[in-house]
Amino acid sequence: MHVFEKPEDMRLWSRSQKAAGKRVGLVPTMGCLHHGHLSLVNEARKHSDAVSVTIFVNPTQFGPNEDFDKYPRVAERDLDLCRQAGVDAVFMPPAEAMYATDASTCVTEDRLSAGLCGACRPGHFRGVCTVVAKLFNIAQPDVAVFGQKDFQQAAVIRQMAKDLNFPVEIVTAPIVREPDGLAMSSRNAYLTAIERQQALGVSRALRSAADALAGGTSDAAALRRIMADELARHGLRPDYTAIVKPDTLDPVSQARPGDVALVAAYCGKTRLIDNRIL
Repeated sequence: MHVFEKPEDMRLWSRSQKAAGKRVGLVPTMGCLHHGHLSLVNEARKHSDAVSVTIFVNPTQFGPNEDFDKYPRVAERDLDLCRQAGVDAVFMPPAEAMYATDASTCVTEDRLSAGLCGACRPGHFRGVCTVVAKLFNIAQPDVAVFGQKDFQQAAVIRQMAKDLNFPVEIVTAPIVREPDGLAMSSRNAYLTAIERQQALGVSRALRSAADALAGGTSDAAALRRIMADELARHGLRPDYTAIVKPDTLDPVSQARPGDVALVAAYCGKTRLIDNRIL
């Protein structure tokens, strides 16, 4: 497995793979890898011949009072997991290799990023779009895989790739959950034992909305209340509950199968997100 820190070295590797007739896959991550990330690697392998992973905690997608400084960084463990998963190349640059001191350009998607997490975390998706655009230019993948857990992020990146004519196929892989239903996330490491049990309210809120829709309740406001009530029962503080169209992320008044229920909630100081296609 190759490990690169310099953008030019990563780019040369990718070009060499393409020159050999291989299709290059990319899995962008911020490290602290878990089985959810490894499922993205497996998905990338289905669509490519050579799989690369990026490990970079991107400072521009964190707000001033968010968890950039304490975000878990376990580089050696991440590299071991990548080796075990059969990753071909890892790109893990220092911050100065990604953002020069005089950098003044950013990438913004205005429509899909406006609501949900975009409304709650101003500037977040500008940072996401900027770093992913840079990674696309550096790693030059043919296909990039993102997780459904970050449903809005995947939609925003798909739109960005389309709008900016990146020759990259965007693939969304299913959410990977713990046996009790909690969506796998690097931020789960922040949870205390008590908070870990409370966090189950997130997936249960989504399931309660799905069950209510199956039982004949289609009013989106009622479904949002059902989710909020379930969060409250578990001692969670909602950031938002929403029912949206999967392609536009527009909120709906009457939910239908295929719409997406989304939740963001605080468990203690930890912000968790999850979603479910109804």
